[in-house]
Amino acid sequence: MEKELDKRMMQAALSQAQLAEAAGEVPIGAVVACGERIIATGYNMTETLNDPTAHAEMIAMTAACDAIGGKYLNDCTLYVSVEPCPMCAGAMCWAQLGRLVYGAPDPKRGYSLFRDEAGRDLLHPKTEVVAEVMKEECSALVSNFFKSRR
Repeated sequence: MEKELDKRMMQAALSQAQLAEAAGEVPIGAVVACGERIIATGYNMTETLNDPTAHAEMIAMTAACDAIGGKYLNDCTLYVSVEPCPMCAGAMCWAQLGRLVYGAPDPKRGYSLFRDEAGRDLLHPKTEVVAEVMKEECSALVSNFFKSRR
């Protein structure tokens, strides 16, 4: 059941990524869900807003906190098409995100490359992580975007 839900939610994140691509942004999308209900969406808007912090995850988390009326997302899952960067992982830590599900790994800038002195990653210790859901579809969207730019 959970795998089906993760796939359905990742498809929603991919739809957000396609909106980013249509806007000329790097195609990364995110949704925040509480249970089976999407409470927030977001896609990369760094070019549109001239803001290096306007990542899909940040936009979705800001909207989710507004939707629930609080700063903690411990009962929520964030689905994002590409592994979050360290900035976004830090924000997830502060939001005490309950669960992170991502599609394609980011071998150059993904949060999992960064650890503190004790070897812990940047997420909150209680955050559950599920990686590589719909990995091929998520990877292809980003790869094709950059191929078309070269």
